[in-house]
This record gives sequence, C-alpha cells and structure tokens, in this order.
Amino acid sequence: MILYPAIDIKDGQCVRLKQGLADQVTVFDKDPVTAAAHWLGMGAKALHVVDLDGAFEGEPRNKALVGEICKLAGDIPVQLGGGVRDLATAQAYADAGVSRLLIGTMALADPDRFGQLCKALPGRIGVSLDADAGRLKTKGWVEDSGQTVDDVLPRLHAQGAAFLVYTDISRDGMQSGVNLGAMESLLAKTKLPVIAAGGVATLDDLKALAPLAAKGLDGVISGRALYTGTLDFAEAMLWLEGQA
Repeated sequence: MILYPAIDIKDGQCVRLKQGLADQVTVFDKDPVTAAAHWLGMGAKALHVVDLDGAFEGEPRNKALVGEICKLAGDIPVQLGGGVRDLATAQAYADAGVSRLLIGTMALADPDRFGQLCKALPGRIGVSLDADAGRLKTKGWVEDSGQTVDDVLPRLHAQGAAFLVYTDISRDGMQSGVNLGAMESLLAKTKLPVIAAGGVATLDDLKALAPLAAKGLDGVISGRALYTGTLDFAEAMLWLEGQA
C-alpha cells in the first residue's frame, strides 16, 4: 500500500482546503516544488498533485509548476488531477512527465470524451470519485453530478479506467478519521485498484485501512495530516515497510 503525500496547488502555493471549499484555505508552503522536494527527500514512493485552480476553473492553471515537480521527481511516479477535461490537456501533462491522470468532471459529465481519453492513454487514466452523502460531486466539488458510485462504476469499468480514487468530501481536510464502510463497499464492487483519500489523520487511520489492501486498496492519500504532523510521514513509511 502506497502513501501518497498530497501537493494541492492554488494561486501558485501548496495549500489544503477543508471539505474542498475554496474559501477554507491553509497555505503550507509558498512553493509547491519545495514541498515536493521535501516529500521526495523523505522517501516518498509517489506524489499526488492537484491543480485546484484547474479544478475550479475547468482548465489547467499550474502546468509549469507541475512540470517542475515531474522533473524533480524523475522516476518517482506523479499522479495529477484538476482541470483535465480534454485530450489535448491530458497529452500535454503526459508529455511533461505526469505518470497517471486523475479525471473527475469529464468522467461523469462527458462519458464519450472520457472513453476516448482512456483509449488514447491506456492504463494511465484514473477516476476521482468524490462523494458527499453518497452523491458524486464535480467541478471542484461544487456541483452535484446527480449520480452515485453504483450508477457509474459499470461504465467506468467498460471504458477502461485504470484506477479509482475515492474521497469522502465530508472528511477531507477535517482529520476526522476514514470512512471504512464506504471504502469496503467500493472495494466489494470493483476489481480496479482503489486509493483512499479524505480523513487519514493518524497512523491509527492508516492501520485501520491496511487490511483492505488484500481486497484491492492500493494506496492512501494524505495532505493536512502530513503537513501538520498528526501523521508522521517517516513513521508511517516505516510501518508500511514492515507490512510488506
């Protein structure tokens, strides 16, 4: 199971939001590249980068910063989400060194285009399932898609999605613990690798999720907890290595 440090970029800075709300911002580093260097130096096996400006505005706003992070990461995989809503943008990020792309709005609102993207970049396109009270949100979590996880899973499988990231919006940035029930339910319905996000606040939360690795949980994304220190990255990595 991989622990992904989150690098969320807004207005050129590394931030975290509470429950995805644009006005609930905490700046953790003025330079996202410096933040990436920190986690890489600590031994991160992969990075999770989000262009929050892109997610809210519908088009990429931080391509240059993402490119710098990819260059710095070298062979360490970088997965990116936020504002990827057409093939040209996806290809540009792939060319810049992004290993995998995470699609939210397009996957739910434009199935045909999403299918084309999966065909163009096979094995590299994941879907961000961002749920609030069971309903999937789009456009930076500000719009209700009118769909649930159960509604969309069969189509995502058929179209060639390579992995899923599930976020419980109510817990994101709140450090309130993970939604184990929702995660177990999703894993029972898909054979795709799943990454958990939202609410991973302590080592105990990571330990609670670890048994689900046998059922397809591929990784865990953590942001605020790593930056504030309630989840110690070095301690978490050491514990994970002990489970291998």
